[in-house]
Amino acid sequence: MRILGIDPGLVTTGFGVVEVAAGGVKILEAGTIEPNTKDPFEQRLFKIHLHITTILQAHHPDVVVLEKLYSHSKHPATSILLGHVRGVIVLSVAQQKIELVEWSVKRIRKALIGNGNATKVQCQEFVKRLLNIRSAGFKLDASDALSLALGHAHMLRYKLT
Repeated sequence: MRILGIDPGLVTTGFGVVEVAAGGVKILEAGTIEPNTKDPFEQRLFKIHLHITTILQAHHPDVVVLEKLYSHSKHPATSILLGHVRGVIVLSVAQQKIELVEWSVKRIRKALIGNGNATKVQCQEFVKRLLNIRSAGFKLDASDALSLALGHAHMLRYKLT
């Protein structure tokens, strides 16, 4: 099974593709999409849409795992902007006719680390060890996306959904 995890963001969108088989799990690709912050809003969204579509077409995942939207009452405009990013991602997934699931950060961290309040850095270290990633430049957004994919795989395996 191939799983694409996506950590949406307007400045940086993380993605990670893993393949899960009886022999274990291996990373196929991970990285970030970073539109130029000086570009118009619609161009930034278009770049995210194009990159996600390219990743979907290259890897043909069985499922895409998208981080659920977290909204904070102190920053409603941020949630609205992030909703636009999620919208173009969902559109890309729908156009490729791929299953989409959503998980909260806390649920994924609980599945992987055993603690829903684990930090981003703790999750990143877990992902690096599990997938044998040695890159010093491995970004948090990419590890968050891989966490989504790995957490989903774990919950499927143990039927914790």
